[in-house]
Amino acid sequence: MASAAAGGAAKPTVLVAEKLGGAGLEMLEKVANVDCAYGMTPEQLYAKIAQSDALIVRSATKVTRQVFEAAKGKLKVVGRAGVGVDNVDLAAATEYGCLVVNAPTANTVAAAEHGIALMCTLSRNVSQADASMKAGKWERTKYVGVSLVDKTLCIMGFGKVGGEVARRARGLGMHVLAYDPYASEEKARAQGVRLVSFDEALELGDFFSLHMPLTPGTKKMFNDAAFAKMKKGARITNVARGGVIDDDALARALDAGIVAAAALDVFEEEPPQFEGHPLIGRPNVICTPHLGASTTEAQEGVSTEVAEAVIDALQGKLSTTAVNAPLVSAEVLKELAPFVTLAEGLGKAAVTLVADQGFTDINICYSSPRGDDLDSRLLRAMVIKGILEQTTTSNVNLVNADLLAKNRGLRISEVTIRAEGSDVLSSLSVALGTGKSTFSAAVDKTGRIYVEGTVKNATPYLTKVGGFDVELAMQGSVLLCRQRDQPGIVGHVGMALAKSNINISFMTVCRTSRNEEAIMAIGIDDEPNDQVSGVAG
Repeated sequence: MASAAAGGAAKPTVLVAEKLGGAGLEMLEKVANVDCAYGMTPEQLYAKIAQSDALIVRSATKVTRQVFEAAKGKLKVVGRAGVGVDNVDLAAATEYGCLVVNAPTANTVAAAEHGIALMCTLSRNVSQADASMKAGKWERTKYVGVSLVDKTLCIMGFGKVGGEVARRARGLGMHVLAYDPYASEEKARAQGVRLVSFDEALELGDFFSLHMPLTPGTKKMFNDAAFAKMKKGARITNVARGGVIDDDALARALDAGIVAAAALDVFEEEPPQFEGHPLIGRPNVICTPHLGASTTEAQEGVSTEVAEAVIDALQGKLSTTAVNAPLVSAEVLKELAPFVTLAEGLGKAAVTLVADQGFTDINICYSSPRGDDLDSRLLRAMVIKGILEQTTTSNVNLVNADLLAKNRGLRISEVTIRAEGSDVLSSLSVALGTGKSTFSAAVDKTGRIYVEGTVKNATPYLTKVGGFDVELAMQGSVLLCRQRDQPGIVGHVGMALAKSNINISFMTVCRTSRNEEAIMAIGIDDEPNDQVSGVAG
């Protein structure tokens, strides 16, 4: 159905598989032939995709490997009108050279407003009072609420949505604290928010608004131990991800009166199993069916955001909302491959050493025979990827790394030092602007967490931690122990590992001089338990 454009160039064809807002369609129609085909079967999609340069979907259409195979290389971009891309086979998209873009920002205000709405509803028992009235009752004394003014709101996850919630909560007269180990103190201060540790937040909060991503570190973060530290009568709203709360633990906290009420817009399984659910149906729990982004304005915003990203991709521009592989030539990727692994590993190592007060500055230093001619974009992106993937579910790559870092208030500086050698890179270092580390020896003389590495025989190695020289292959888990150089320490830690049935793969001791400070690095096959960590610390 493609037609000739002015100047003889054929317009691209955009297949829209699910309903899209009118504003987005108008943008697309100015530069492309738009084919709106809703409710297609997989077979119908396979037939149409072979004639399409771009595909736009929401969450219902499954963009599988078979879709990319049927496109036979013609499909250049898939646009997801929303945030999550679980319905798109990213590996297949990358393999077939197809860019995948989404619309991550248009829902921000809508999600924040829904969080505030739920908090207000909780404070004044609006849902319960409404149900009582509809049952023919007039129970004014039963539904006495609490005021929001002068109450302490703890925002758990201070990203885009958390920041918008903070602005609105301060307008309601609330004192706002935030827990986010990777948030910027500068960003928080600018919004009148004080960053605190997780335990401080639990102890101080009257209301809790959850906005963290679901990662291995946040899964069921709100458990029995967390609820036990809260004030009696706390109230919780969750418009983030269902899995960050242990549902059974919340039910117990509600029964005990530790939590007075909760409002949930998200669930670990969606739709949830209603029968026997520990929270749905409770009179002090408000539930909504994942409505955070469900406003007319947000849906229009999503349509224009995804349309703009698709148009940019069709015109060969870099898209800041790309969610799959970096746009790097095969030749450059092959040359940098071992250093890409090093860069991501150093970022991951550095952020693992951060205590829970966070950091703002990231300094990356490249030692390379190419000097300023080194193309560091991919390496920079992989350092950021290693750092941010521990704290977010976003897919971080070459085109969106800087945007994600900027949204978190991070400042990134790069220095390239000309070095001897034939490899593209002699060494790479990452320094984080914080002296608060879970491992004090990782802090260098300038008060930064510092790690450095290199590549030997295609294997990345960690060569420096803080002020200590080490030589560790960056594979598997490593237990770091700070000690004073003296007999018996190695055996002490080894016995603790043996008692926990944790096998050692390698061990090295790095010291400044005899009987002075040293660190011991032990490669282990399993994650250490609290008992081992206590001995190592």
